[in-house]
Amino acid sequence: MLSSLLRRSVATSVAAVAGATAVGVCLAVGSASAGTLSGSLYRDPSSAVVRWVAANPGDSRAAVIRDKIASQPQARWFANFNPSTVQSEVSGFIGAANAAQQIPVLAVYEIPNRDCGGASAGGAPDLNQYQTWVSNFARGLGNQTVIIILETDSLALLTCLNSSEINARNQAISTATRTIKSANSNAKVYLDGGHSTWNSAGETANRLRAAGVQYADGFFTNVSNYNSTSSEANFGRAVISSLNGMGISGKRQVIDTSRNGGASGDWCGDDNTDRRIGQYPTTNTGDANIDAYLWVKPPGEADGCRYTAGSFQPDLAYSLANGAPNPPTTAPPTTAPPTTAPPTTAPPTTAPPTTAPPTTPPPTGNGCSASVAVNQWTGGFTASVTVTAGSADINGWTATITLPSGATVTSAWNAQASGTSGTVRYTNVSYNGRVGAGQSTNFGFQGTGTGPGTTATCAAS
Repeated sequence: MLSSLLRRSVATSVAAVAGATAVGVCLAVGSASAGTLSGSLYRDPSSAVVRWVAANPGDSRAAVIRDKIASQPQARWFANFNPSTVQSEVSGFIGAANAAQQIPVLAVYEIPNRDCGGASAGGAPDLNQYQTWVSNFARGLGNQTVIIILETDSLALLTCLNSSEINARNQAISTATRTIKSANSNAKVYLDGGHSTWNSAGETANRLRAAGVQYADGFFTNVSNYNSTSSEANFGRAVISSLNGMGISGKRQVIDTSRNGGASGDWCGDDNTDRRIGQYPTTNTGDANIDAYLWVKPPGEADGCRYTAGSFQPDLAYSLANGAPNPPTTAPPTTAPPTTAPPTTAPPTTAPPTTAPPTTPPPTGNGCSASVAVNQWTGGFTASVTVTAGSADINGWTATITLPSGATVTSAWNAQASGTSGTVRYTNVSYNGRVGAGQSTNFGFQGTGTGPGTTATCAAS
């Protein structure tokens, strides 16, 4: 998914308009309490790196990438404008993490005019539609602890906006924060703090206040750069001190350590072989100001310089992992599926797939291929389908799913379904029909009955 960001080591300071500092006990208007996070972070069993490792067991790079990157919890990015299906997509991801009793990390990247039209341009068409998307996103969050990384670069990168546009963006982020917190009071929401070599700590605090950090749990840094953890921690303390001076207390920091174990400097990781993965993800930071070290930007996903922004590139992943220390031997395990089925009327709330991630490699010619991973519980299942383009871009696809006898589809997301049993055909929706050569997109469905044995084929439009 699209998650590459425009990096800046030096940026012109743009004055943010100070926001209100209302306090109170009502969540809709009150101040969030930033408490210490504890617990294991969730490892997504269907991430791009996990799928690549499963599909390429003979690759000489696979063992290093598997052991040092695919084994680790990373953020799931929500960057497609899909207001009609985002609730189901979020609910399925959250349900799997909840069943595993682990904390999921979700990176929301949907603000209009994101990346100032750079390599990761896009987002919602306008702020009204953005709020609709956020409301639907929030309805899928459940009620257990989740970590929300809200709109990377949205506050640090303002050079393309005028003062009225900055005010509108600040209001949109503040509203999004309160919408998420109202939907799930256990959600931990962090706003964009840039990084230690971009805006000053005082300027960063001003921008955070203007965007409603008083309603959030804190701020995140270093998603858009490779600065050392110690530099980011020092910067974070300075930001917290500035916020305290504004009467905004109790805010904490999370730091992206996915690529900061090597050299710093040039922002574009696609072209730099001196990067290394940094500290492995954990909520046990040992620092009273820092809630977690996270891998927000998935290691191996491109920045948009040499490769398409957000695409997984094994040579980048290998460069980051090769020579890095091994992860802790006590890394959180992936857990078993739930012993009871979720309500059949709700979107998917299931555990990670009990079968291996898709192992079908991309087709060697034009067209597309499809592979399916099924998670079964008593009386029902969910299926995650990966559609992969061949050697040329495709502009539309149809996946044909053959279900076992007695299985019935009850809901689907990220695709249009024709049929509910036997042979079911799924066609792309407007935002995921175009798939680059060798790249993938995903959709899923929930059903009753027995899911294992489901097969999938694909035809390009």
